[in-house]
Amino acid sequence: MDFSIVIPVKDERRQIRALADEIDLALQGTSRVWEVMWVDDGSSDGSLEELHQLNSERPQHRFISLEINVGQSAALHAGFRHAQGSIIATLDGDGQNDPADLVKMVAMIEEGKADMVNGYREKRQDSQFRLVASRIANAARNVMTGRTVRDVGCSTRAFRRECVEDLPTFRGMHRFLPTLASLKGYSLAEVPVNHRPRLSGQTKYTINNRLWVGLADLFGVLWFRKRHFHYRVAKKSS
Repeated sequence: MDFSIVIPVKDERRQIRALADEIDLALQGTSRVWEVMWVDDGSSDGSLEELHQLNSERPQHRFISLEINVGQSAALHAGFRHAQGSIIATLDGDGQNDPADLVKMVAMIEEGKADMVNGYREKRQDSQFRLVASRIANAARNVMTGRTVRDVGCSTRAFRRECVEDLPTFRGMHRFLPTLASLKGYSLAEVPVNHRPRLSGQTKYTINNRLWVGLADLFGVLWFRKRHFHYRVAKKSS
């Protein structure tokens, strides 16, 4: 399997089919072998039934369903473990990310330009609150954990699967993926990506679960950064 796209969904039934169509169109004609790993994070709106139907029609769209809602970090972690690709990409399930951007990201990794490619949203289609909260959180992360990427909240990204193996498991982990990859010695690159308005449904983020919680997580990651070590074995006996 050349690459997998991992997409966590929570009550996104109305978005799933349209996003799947976009992915199929973006990857039409590629010689790469690919799959989409949808992760249903305890949806109650019929998302799981929609994924069942999608998989029966298009087997490359696989899914797993978590027993209860555990959050985006856990859903991504589960998707990474079950994905089969040597390169893994991610998208949000709300349709705001453009699947066409993943093609250039995967190509950059295949060409050896970086181990992880993160998108940054030049023209964000979000509320003023989300824009302000994101700017504060991004600035705080870069000050406290060392600059990695300018838009760590962008879910359009791709990386070698080694970048996300043996990740520490904690709520909010998904906000620090570039930092965690960098700590393991992997190289990062950034590219501008398209960002669209949300067509339906409601955002899952509020000031309590995005801004304050995200800032609190920084202290844990700061400790981890200072105490972390990584190594690579140069030689070993047979």
